[in-house]
Amino acid sequence: MTTHYDEKGKFFTDVISKETVPVIIQTITNRIHGMMHVRHESRLKDELNDEETFMAITNATIYDIGGKEEQYQRGFLAINRTSIVWLVLESEAEVKAKV
Repeated sequence: MTTHYDEKGKFFTDVISKETVPVIIQTITNRIHGMMHVRHESRLKDELNDEETFMAITNATIYDIGGKEEQYQRGFLAINRTSIVWLVLESEAEVKAKV
């Protein structure tokens, strides 16, 4: 990995720093619980609107369409952005479920 500094001391690397965010994703055929990777100071919406076709989800658990029966688990899942019906932060879903 190389690091470059500009005249103001800001550094640039070949690696894009991202934070992992636990999410629930509903597709046409499944519900997915996993970790979405978001660039620092970006919104989930910014990641969803990225021009790349596929989005990386790690530590994914794939359920049936209703989210009840677990189908399988994967360490890495590449999901086509066009197949996403809705996406929510897992922490917000848990708060709503407790109400």
